[in-house]
Amino acid sequence: METIGLIGGITPQSTIMYYEVLNKLAAEHFGENHSCKVIINSVNFAEISKYQKENRWDKLDEIMADAGKSLELAGAKCILICANTMHLTIDAIRAVVKIPVIHIAEATAEKIIEKKLNTVALLGTKYTMEKDFYIKVLTSFGIKTIVPGLEDRNEVHRIIYDELSKGLLKDASKQVYLQIIDKLIEDGAEGIILGCTEIPLLINQPDVSAPVFDTTTIHATKSFMDVLKT
Repeated sequence: METIGLIGGITPQSTIMYYEVLNKLAAEHFGENHSCKVIINSVNFAEISKYQKENRWDKLDEIMADAGKSLELAGAKCILICANTMHLTIDAIRAVVKIPVIHIAEATAEKIIEKKLNTVALLGTKYTMEKDFYIKVLTSFGIKTIVPGLEDRNEVHRIIYDELSKGLLKDASKQVYLQIIDKLIEDGAEGIILGCTEIPLLINQPDVSAPVFDTTTIHATKSFMDVLKT
């Protein structure tokens, strides 16, 4: 099996989740003593968060491109950005590497199409919900996307940065998320994209009446299956 490169640290919690999923897949596929061949370049989340708030995507492009290039030089055969929002920088990474950089929204769209759904709701950071980089990918697959209203978007974002990114899991916040999800289902969402890699720490399929798309697991699984073919 070839080596998978992870750009991690965005946040450490989500990077751990990717690592766990990949190793579980390796054990299931090859046998219980097997683990996945992984190289991680873990960036500094404080720096990433600072530049996000300052809207310095030029600096973020630079940081992420450097991380991607280092993974290629270290022997990775594909790259995963371990964060939905930071796929805003995927073009900058792809511009400096020759190996595949697997897009989390494309992998998620494939799973939505498999379920034969037409309209989904997207939860994530404000950047993911409000900028068009993610929704454009879903639209290219013929998928309609709705997002929460402004107040709910602010609360989803706050919980991600103030709690989930720090590993804090609060039942009150889970209930807030479930109330927002219920409203989105009432508004026509046939499925719910957990479009921040930390949200599956709080919300899982048994919590929701509609299909849930855990982007962390989907993204990691897509990379694992792809490298098996090489």
